[in-house]
Amino acid sequence: MPTITAEHLDRAVHLAVDLLRQAPPDAWGETAGALEWDCWETAEHLGDDLFGYAAQLGPRIPPLDDLIGFSYSARRPGGPMNAVHADRGAGPDGLLQALEASGALLSAMVRTTPPQVRAHHIFGASDAAGFAAMGIVETLVHTDDLAHGLGLDWDPPAELCELVLERLFPDVSTGAEPWPSLLWATGRIELPGLPRRTSWRWYGEPGG
Repeated sequence: MPTITAEHLDRAVHLAVDLLRQAPPDAWGETAGALEWDCWETAEHLGDDLFGYAAQLGPRIPPLDDLIGFSYSARRPGGPMNAVHADRGAGPDGLLQALEASGALLSAMVRTTPPQVRAHHIFGASDAAGFAAMGIVETLVHTDDLAHGLGLDWDPPAELCELVLERLFPDVSTGAEPWPSLLWATGRIELPGLPRRTSWRWYGEPGG
């Protein structure tokens, strides 16, 4: 099993934020790729994912059967259910600060959580390295969704994609390069001879 660290997560988040800072200020209302959310909502959702993963690892004895008891709500019907929302008045700069801060919280928890600790995830209890891998997948894939809506080019490092494929998707073998393989694994694209996935999951359990 590959070793995934907070430094890998930091790299993914920093690359994503650096790219998203190039977006036109008026593009954040555009639809994010094939999602039903706009780009602002998708970036909020990504930040909420990273925050939520950090929170799962936070208690001295993390829960193994449920999420931490934050209150989740959507800002509109059909919008993402988040515990964390960015202040619209702070504009895109504030949104990206909130996203980067959530990534930093998860990185801090990955650095400080003992390797034997397990915490709940819907796909199975995982360790800190597993949550780091999940955070990387969320960041890489949702940044791709955002790039489509914002008119940006996103081509993340192959080594990050390969690490999380090995850690979270041991069932996936496409013969393609790591980045398109990760997009296929998460239901974003089809590949030659492989139709687009309509359902998928990852395997975050240690030793998975």
